[in-house]
Amino acid sequence: MAKVLVVEDEAAIAELIELQLKLTGHTADILYDGDDVMAKINDEPPDIIILDVMLPGRDGFSLMEDIRPLGIPVIFLTAKERIEDRVTGLKLGADDYMVKPFAAIELITRIETILRRCKTSSDIFRLENVEVHLDERIVLNNGQKVDLTSKEFDLLSVLIKNRNLALSRDKLLELVWGFDYMGETRTVDVHIQRLRKKLGMENNIVTVFKHGYRLEAPR
Repeated sequence: MAKVLVVEDEAAIAELIELQLKLTGHTADILYDGDDVMAKINDEPPDIIILDVMLPGRDGFSLMEDIRPLGIPVIFLTAKERIEDRVTGLKLGADDYMVKPFAAIELITRIETILRRCKTSSDIFRLENVEVHLDERIVLNNGQKVDLTSKEFDLLSVLIKNRNLALSRDKLLELVWGFDYMGETRTVDVHIQRLRKKLGMENNIVTVFKHGYRLEAPR
């Protein structure tokens, strides 16, 4: 599942893309104004961006100059169909360029193709002495394998995927243990303590007062 940021000022198109993404197991955030984009990316970095060129506020080409250094893949989706515009978009660093009108299934296919291409680097998380192989569910600390329980690894994975975001105890229960879990939020505290101890992450997994926890790590 990928977190997709859709920047599109036509509500009908944005909602169509959001629906198709949800049907294929992804999540989507929608922005309608180019001036809101960088603040959103800095607050909640997406896995991929679907970006219109002609937007209220900053246009897509201008935004791409700030997005490119972040390493987030971008697909331009625009009515600008001239070859010169395609070349400009790709030279600015976009991974793909699609012209409206478009087939939703083609857009989803292109998104998933780009995500697969970027998958190798994104599946390994490194922080100081800790290395986490998310697909293989392997954790190393100073090169030595760390034995985590299934729930400990699931909790660590959720913290990594949402790093630098404060997650409440209730949200962590929902994401790791599921909606039907009948236990108390104290379960989260116990597992957090175990992760900190096993991985030496006392200073990285921080407590957010009266709320929950946050993994502090560079994106």
